[in-house]
Amino acid sequence: MQQLERRATVRTLLSNRGDMLCVTGLGGTCWDVAAAGDSKMNFYLWGAMGCAAMVGLGLALAQPDRRVLVVTGDGEALMGLGAFATIAVQRPKNLAIAVVDNEHFGETGMQPTHTGSGVDLARVAEAAGFAATTVARDDAGLARATAMLREAPGPVLAVLKVDTAKQPLVMPPRDGAYLKDRFREALLGKAAID
Repeated sequence: MQQLERRATVRTLLSNRGDMLCVTGLGGTCWDVAAAGDSKMNFYLWGAMGCAAMVGLGLALAQPDRRVLVVTGDGEALMGLGAFATIAVQRPKNLAIAVVDNEHFGETGMQPTHTGSGVDLARVAEAAGFAATTVARDDAGLARATAMLREAPGPVLAVLKVDTAKQPLVMPPRDGAYLKDRFREALLGKAAID
């Protein structure tokens, strides 16, 4: 089955992003987003497995005039499936979720996830009530998914089927207080953190 190259996929999602805010999942997606270019508009979740979608929801509700993109993995999305229902009920028009799905738990030893056995996260989100969902396996699908994630009224979710090739670690800053402060500054200006 055809798959996308992971790093190139995330780079495509974040290219020419304008003022879009980005929340990452832990591990691989954190490093993928950092490899695409560190930004003060990235909020990296280093170890909050299962929480990226809910952090994105809170941010989308607090910043309704900004597009919020959550970039997370299939393992994390599976761990927080209940988030899909809460997001669908809240209906944030500015929230987009990209699930980078390699069908494995990359951070714990590449054990297979349920998405490799038929669990379809796009259909789960659709059944919960997301405004739109899609699955991308090739460049044409990625182009459609990227357009939806950037522009379609949310909440929207795209599952991006990617390869399992090992990528070099690209570490963003790890200091939680620093990340919080620089993100708040990006949102509210320097006066907000003084």
